[in-house]
Amino acid sequence: MQTTVIRNADYVIAWDAAAGSHAYLEGADVAFRDNEFTFVGKGYAGPADKEISGRGLMVMPGLVNIHSHPSSEPGNKGLLEELGSPRLGQSSLYEFMPIFRLDPEAARAATMVAMSELLKSGVTTIADLSGARDGWADDLASTGLRGVLCPMFRSASWTTTNGHSVEYHWDEAAGKKAMQKALDLIDAAAKHPSGRISGMVGPSQIDTCTEELIRDSYAAAQERGIAMQIHAAQSVVEFNEITRRHGKTPIEWLDSLGVLGPDAIIGHGIFLNDHPWLHWPHGDDFGLLRDSGASVAHCPTVFSRRGIALNWVSRYAQAGINLGLGTDTFPHNMIDEMRMACLAARILKGDFKGASTAEVFTAATVGGAKALKKPDIGRVAIGAKADFSLVDLSHPYMQPLREPLRSLIYSTSDRAIKDVYVDGQQVVKDGQVLTIDVEAAIDTLRAAQARTVATVSERDWAKRQIEDMSPMVFPVQATVSAPKPVSKSA
Repeated sequence: MQTTVIRNADYVIAWDAAAGSHAYLEGADVAFRDNEFTFVGKGYAGPADKEISGRGLMVMPGLVNIHSHPSSEPGNKGLLEELGSPRLGQSSLYEFMPIFRLDPEAARAATMVAMSELLKSGVTTIADLSGARDGWADDLASTGLRGVLCPMFRSASWTTTNGHSVEYHWDEAAGKKAMQKALDLIDAAAKHPSGRISGMVGPSQIDTCTEELIRDSYAAAQERGIAMQIHAAQSVVEFNEITRRHGKTPIEWLDSLGVLGPDAIIGHGIFLNDHPWLHWPHGDDFGLLRDSGASVAHCPTVFSRRGIALNWVSRYAQAGINLGLGTDTFPHNMIDEMRMACLAARILKGDFKGASTAEVFTAATVGGAKALKKPDIGRVAIGAKADFSLVDLSHPYMQPLREPLRSLIYSTSDRAIKDVYVDGQQVVKDGQVLTIDVEAAIDTLRAAQARTVATVSERDWAKRQIEDMSPMVFPVQATVSAPKPVSKSA
């Protein structure tokens, strides 16, 4: 074990346990031994095997991403940015995402591309909601990240045959079998030799899982002392489907099942009964959520693309509903996600107080840690894991440096993330990821997307080609016409 000291950092975003909040320390030292912080403050006088000058740097806690689909989403670049189903609540979930999905052979490459982006934006813990596959835990461990495997399973698949209604195809036995496979994988992940891999129970979506599967999932999570995450209150279609089946909102139905509790993470949690897009006045989803202790995984970018937003960040945060942040889609950039969380909330509320920088940064750090039941991450504090980033405060986009976090989130993004450490080990140096062959992964991903695009009409209900669904922004032409000559006046 060796002790590393960062000396005299311009700023340290340190955890103040008494206040239950982050705080800035100026001109401070941070020491870590092996994989834990041992000192946070001024004037470190202990042993130091290695010293790093903190001059011109800010020590920032590792960002905690609690909702991501890295095995598929990188393949959607250039396809889904402006695509949704007008007759299915603006969502792309039902008509387009299933037919754009990458083949299984591309899962590892897509994951590596996403992990590279995450690391460069300061993420040190990632919850990976994907399909189970061989080598998954080893792949995540090889990146140096702290990984939470969430193998998704469900009782039904969905499809649309007309672009305006959703059909569910049920196979309850397959759902149970997939759940057992997922639990076996989760149990194995907890024993991974890296010590950085763990699991989360993941019934996929509230409308594709039986009552029994959801209850059994929650019980399995409680038995293991881990979280359960389920996509719920994520679309108008889902809200209407659950109210049609049960006469209850998605949140009310989860509560009636006894699974709306501190061990639950609600993936998205947008369409509560009082959302402006709905009219269900005889409910109190917000109150149920507030009183339950459940967390919400907030992923603003993917919804903002379709004109959808959580109603609204400060409302949830000030009520005591624990929010974590996730990159549900590309780009896998948590700093961009924080910025979008602030802006989308303010636009929906029509008030600049719809989300504060502090609330969103808290969600991206200790809020995510709480949701994942990991109190030793997401903070720079003695005894916490040595997961952190060094932010280059001299970067031109950070200047003038009046307020470092605001400059980072609103102006600079990941361009100022210089170095990243996970579990005390450096994984990003001078903005370059040390653990991933990104170029090789991109080559594989590019070929996989080409295969998907070439065969998309085979899976589309209307047999459309890619140009019919997601055309280029401007037409691709061999030439352009020359301007007509301007006649000269006499």
